[in-house]
Amino acid sequence: MPALLSRTATLQALMLLAILLLSFGVSLVQALDVPPLTGRVMDLADLLQPDTETWLNDNLAELERTDSTQVVVLTIPSLEGESLEEYSVRVAQAWGLGRRDFDNGVLLLVARDDRAVRIEVGYGLEGKLTDLLTGRIVDNEIVPHFIAGDFDGGVIAGVTSLAEAVRGEYQAPPGTPEGKGGGRFLGMLAFLLLISSQLGRVSRVFGGLAGGLLMAGAGRTLLGAGLLGTVFLGFFGFMAGLVVAGIIRSRFRGPRGPRGPGSSGGRRTPPIVFFPGRFPGRGGFGGGFGGGGFSGGGGGFGGGGASGRW
Repeated sequence: MPALLSRTATLQALMLLAILLLSFGVSLVQALDVPPLTGRVMDLADLLQPDTETWLNDNLAELERTDSTQVVVLTIPSLEGESLEEYSVRVAQAWGLGRRDFDNGVLLLVARDDRAVRIEVGYGLEGKLTDLLTGRIVDNEIVPHFIAGDFDGGVIAGVTSLAEAVRGEYQAPPGTPEGKGGGRFLGMLAFLLLISSQLGRVSRVFGGLAGGLLMAGAGRTLLGAGLLGTVFLGFFGFMAGLVVAGIIRSRFRGPRGPRGPGSSGGRRTPPIVFFPGRFPGRGGFGGGFGGGGFSGGGGGFGGGGASGRW
């Protein structure tokens, strides 16, 4: 009977967590339209000077000619409530940046009113343009210019650094700290363990709920996770909270009384907790070089890259 009640309470907690996650500011908004690809520089937010666009077009064309890497710059007025990461990968996939067999496309996206910027990296470049490296380019090359109101300088610095990184020539400034979001996220993890351990003395379910909500909040606000990422982190936090709470309760349960006749010796077998793996599915988008006009070559994207805000 106690085991049945425990399972029922856990199921109820999971249902409550799902409801809370859906109402955690993860609103269902109408998807922002993907504009048609017309060139290497698409300044829809009117942030760049004409001579900057000319410089970018010339240098991006040269990079594509010599290295086959295809980089496109897109500026938009607003995300209109959509996640930066979700919109970025949707645009990159729809345009099929990079060559199909190499997946060597890059999208530099700037959302003016949201004060957000992202570098989206194709599968084939994830070894050169790692999340850490692109995060350093965003934090150290692009964002400082944007903070000063110099959008031309920020985009030029970002594109220059990306070209150097693709050729293996980019050197991060000495003493460059890791992304701010990563450090704050680790701090949130430590806070999660603390809260789950405290609430775990009362109930494992409370500890799990605390872990789920804290992880979901950290992923959404610090890492900019989308809907699936937020739900995944929330579930992971819930399971981690259950484990931490279970350990705490076992340590603070106190000594057992004498066993009555018929009771079996030995410790109870701890519950087995399965942690979900990475989400499957890395489907590339089939594009291609069409006749006449600028287009992508069918490169695939899966969410690699980094984001920043100013």
